[in-house]
Amino acid sequence: MLDVSKSRHIADAQERPASEANPARRLQIVLVFQGGGALGAYQAGVYQALHETGIEPDWIIGTSKEFWRRMERKEFWGLVNWPGLADTASYWSTLLAGIPGFFKPNPLALLGAHYPLGRDSAGFYSTAPLAKTLTELVDFALIARCTPRLTVGAAHVRTSEMRYFDSREAAITVEHVMASGALPPAFPAVRIDGELYWDGGILSNTPTEAIFDDDPRRDSLIFAVHMWNPMGPEPESIWEVLHRQKDIQYSSRVASHIARQRQVHKLRHVVSELIKLMPDDVRNRAVVKDLAQYGCLTRMHVVQLLAPRLDNENHTKDIDFSPTGISLRWEAGYGDTRRALQRAPWNDACDPLEGVILHQLERDLAPAAG
Repeated sequence: MLDVSKSRHIADAQERPASEANPARRLQIVLVFQGGGALGAYQAGVYQALHETGIEPDWIIGTSKEFWRRMERKEFWGLVNWPGLADTASYWSTLLAGIPGFFKPNPLALLGAHYPLGRDSAGFYSTAPLAKTLTELVDFALIARCTPRLTVGAAHVRTSEMRYFDSREAAITVEHVMASGALPPAFPAVRIDGELYWDGGILSNTPTEAIFDDDPRRDSLIFAVHMWNPMGPEPESIWEVLHRQKDIQYSSRVASHIARQRQVHKLRHVVSELIKLMPDDVRNRAVVKDLAQYGCLTRMHVVQLLAPRLDNENHTKDIDFSPTGISLRWEAGYGDTRRALQRAPWNDACDPLEGVILHQLERDLAPAAG
């Protein structure tokens, strides 16, 4: 079972420098996990590194080690030393038979694209096995205590609007978690309160807006974990096109989104600083007090962690549940996070007008061994 009941934080992640606001003010620790199927093993490594360092998040979207042990696809005998053949065999095995404890084929889907499967079953696979796995692994009573707070995003099927289900506002159930991962057309939508929801990744695969728009906002240290690479080479074949297209689609315009948030939060800081320069008689006017509410002095440090490319990686990587694939991505997430924690760039001096500060981990651009 994933242990998220503790709230231990290292001193460096608890305080701002004394030259800034109250040095005793603790940063809120947030994990923002991008959707990516089997690529989520990288996120598990990120959590392990944080946990071993004594950092427990206040706000998280995640899963447990036991889940990944159950999801592992056995290596095909005799193909371990042939990565290309092993990857192909694993891909077709997953595509045709599913993953035990996760999803299984929906035989009725083979009757044709126009066959009426029903609104709650319209998908190539059934995720009924996942419901059982989550019930066994997730302590929903712990989630209800909001330690840490859990938020999952899902897309409302009828209106195409993003909805965030937040444990601070209401109870999170198996259905909420499954809805956040119901990626069509593979998986059917999940019904919550009479409405159908798909994976929120089809609208926003990196739900950082939930952090930036939180009310009230808090000084935060945000570990934004990305598995889909926004940068990549120009493709030369259809196979490479499929890979690059998937990376672009699910990277969710991370750079532009962060840039916009930096602009917005800098303006909030500017408003707050301008209010300070006003004489008391002006500052105390009702209209000025109303305008002052647009200001905000919270600071959010965003540590961007990006999963590396593996050798022989292709567009099927999000269903690569092989032990080798899971292990390599897990170790990469662990190593990247350890390096980020050792560097601790959020402790460096920064422009007092900056409300959102992005820290990107430098890494050798060569792909990881696969």
